[in-house]
Amino acid sequence: MPAETVVTDRGTPALRTRLLVAVLGPLLAAAILIGVVGATLIADVVRRTNDRVLGGALGAIAETVQVERGEVTLDLPSAAFGMLENTERDNVYYRVAVGPDLLTGYADLPAPDPATLSIDVPRYRFARYRGQQIRIAEVRRSLPRIDKPVIVQIAETLDNRGALTRRLMLALLIGECVLVGAAALLLRPALGWSLRPLARLRDAVEARDERARPDFSPLDTGPLPSELRPLAGAFDRLLAQLDTATVGVRRFTADASHQMRTPLSVLKVQVALARRGSGPERSVALDEIADAVIRLERLVTQLLALARAEEAGVSAPLEAVDLREVAAAVITRQIKSAIEAGIDLTIEGDPEVGHVVPGHRTLIFEIVSNLIDNGIRYNRRGGTVSVRLQTTPSQTSIAVVDDGPGIAPEHRDAAFDRFVRLDAAGSPEGSGLGLAIVRSAATRLNADVAFGDADTGTTIILRFARTKG
Repeated sequence: MPAETVVTDRGTPALRTRLLVAVLGPLLAAAILIGVVGATLIADVVRRTNDRVLGGALGAIAETVQVERGEVTLDLPSAAFGMLENTERDNVYYRVAVGPDLLTGYADLPAPDPATLSIDVPRYRFARYRGQQIRIAEVRRSLPRIDKPVIVQIAETLDNRGALTRRLMLALLIGECVLVGAAALLLRPALGWSLRPLARLRDAVEARDERARPDFSPLDTGPLPSELRPLAGAFDRLLAQLDTATVGVRRFTADASHQMRTPLSVLKVQVALARRGSGPERSVALDEIADAVIRLERLVTQLLALARAEEAGVSAPLEAVDLREVAAAVITRQIKSAIEAGIDLTIEGDPEVGHVVPGHRTLIFEIVSNLIDNGIRYNRRGGTVSVRLQTTPSQTSIAVVDDGPGIAPEHRDAAFDRFVRLDAAGSPEGSGLGLAIVRSAATRLNADVAFGDADTGTTIILRFARTKG
């Protein structure tokens, strides 16, 4: 596997390091827990094992305690002490007493309270004797014709127990260290193998930098784990969106430059004529310049409106928009153009019915403004442009109807394309962007825009579906 260069922001650990910490952290915690539990078990096992031997020695001594001729006798078996021999040479102490009287052994060995001992039931306890910690096994016996309790004790120092405990603990610690160390050594190459699909994904992205032209095709990463497939899919969708946006920008730039070339050429020619001419010729040239500026201004305005209608990204929250209020505002703005063109502007619809839709007022204003502007520009003098509002249980619509020459049914689909003009001879010049703006804005509003059926003129209807609730 080739060496990998890990680039991280300052203070942010690499993914491999994070995974190592995430795996080794719980592993170390588990090792500590196992160590604590193991130490407890080792101490208990050592204690039980040695107590069993100590108890065997105690039983061997206690069995030799007998009554002969009314006296308590004892025959200490050597095997009892042999059982307690070990490599650490622990000291062994014993004591046999009848009541308060010592029969044999070490008189200063810590004696128990006979009342706390059960008959023939050994008891074990730790004590301090001659400056050392000892473990005592003791039992109380009841002999016939002996009124006093017989107490048998045997004790040993703890050197052997401590040594055995330390050996077992050391073995446990070495085993845990070997386990954690082996895991740490094996985890890094294992993580490298696990992260290979991520490295392939990174290489596939970095390979795009080496190409002269931007490549927005889906990434070729080979098979990916299920955890990385959503990431690769999201990246491919982002590339597709970038491709769409880039194509749109290129097409928009090409179309805009093409459309702006004509008025700019006219401006250039008329400015040259105005500089050379005088009198009527200069006045005509200035009029042509003013007309070209107006056309250029309208074109730029529509291009900006189209860009705003087609812009990608997260839309602003929807607001309640009153279609009658928007239509009235547009008519107020367009009234001067309508008067100059000899066009009557009207609003039709029940004023008592609310024509409110969820949307963006700016986009709806742009739609209605373009439809009314087209109705005025391409209508006959003395014609009418009507804005008709209608609300039904299923939808709310706004229609702009004019009685101009209209558009043939076979040309209506193409009318919504950008820079497509279907004007008859003698009609005013335009950019062919009005209906393209309408369609793009309607798409962003999740509304439907279409031509209406009309024998004469043009009817374009914008429909908003009404939500239930």
